[in-house]
Amino acid sequence: MDETLVETLQLERLEVNLFRGTTPDNRPGRIFGGQVIAQSLLAAYETVEDRICHSLHCYFIRPGDPTHPIVFEVDRSRDGGSFTTRRVIAVQHGQQIFNLAASFQVAEEGYEHQAPMPKAPGWNELPDERAVRQEMIRSDPERFKDWMDRHQPIEMRSEDARTYFRSGPSEPESASWIRCRDPIGDDPRMHQVILAYASDMNLLSTAMRPHRVHWQTPGFQSASLDHTMWFHRPTNFETWHLYVQDSPSASGGRGFIRGAIYSEAGVLVASVAQEGLIRMRKAKD
Repeated sequence: MDETLVETLQLERLEVNLFRGTTPDNRPGRIFGGQVIAQSLLAAYETVEDRICHSLHCYFIRPGDPTHPIVFEVDRSRDGGSFTTRRVIAVQHGQQIFNLAASFQVAEEGYEHQAPMPKAPGWNELPDERAVRQEMIRSDPERFKDWMDRHQPIEMRSEDARTYFRSGPSEPESASWIRCRDPIGDDPRMHQVILAYASDMNLLSTAMRPHRVHWQTPGFQSASLDHTMWFHRPTNFETWHLYVQDSPSASGGRGFIRGAIYSEAGVLVASVAQEGLIRMRKAKD
C-alpha cells in the first residue's frame, strides 16, 4: 500500500532545530518543488507553538536530488507577542537547494473582505486528471509515459487538463479543482502544509500556454525560481478547492504567475505568486 502524503512528508528530528526528510519517488530526476515547500513549512512548525502560518516566501536555489535525503535547518528568527518568524534552509550534498521564510500569528478577530470566486464548471462535471493522463499515455506512450505515469497524491480536475499540449497556444489562464486524495486528519497545520504542497502545481504551465511550449518540448527549460503564499483562512483540504491562475507577464526568460485558492463554498483561503524560468536552450556554437 502506498504511503499517504501526510506520511510521505514526515520529518525525522536530528537535533533541536535540525530535521531530515526523504522523497518517496526516488527515481533520478529532480524533486517536486511543492514537496520541499511543504517539508520546510513542516520543519518550521516543529519549532512553533499555538500559532498558524499566515505567509511564506521562498527561493529555489538548486535542483533537489530525489535519491538523497534533505536536511532542514530552522533558524528561530523571532518570537514576538503576536507574530513568530522562522527561516528554513534545505541542504543536500553540503549545499543549499532551497530556503524559506515563514511568519506565524496568534488567532485574532478583525475586518474581513474577499474577492468573489470566479465562475467555473463544478468539480463533479470534470474528469479526474489521472484519467486524462492515462489516455495521453495510451495514445502517445513514448512521449509521455515516464513523465506522467506516476502516483499523484493530489486529485485534480480541470476543464482543459493537459489539452493545451495538443491544441496550440491559449490565454495564460487556468482553473483546476484540487484536493488531497488521502485523509489528512484534524491538525489544521497539516492541512496547510499539504495545501502548500499543492500550490506549486500547474503554475509554470499556465505561463507556457501562449507560447506553443510544454514540459516535453525539445530544448525547453523550466524551473521554479521563487514562490510566495499567503494563508487567509483555515480550510479542510480533504474537500475540493478551486485553484485559479493567471500569468500577467513573461519576459527575460521568466514567467510570473498569480494564483487564488477557494474552498468549494467560495471562501478565498490562500493566494499564491511565483516566478519561474521558461526559456529555450541556446544553440551551442
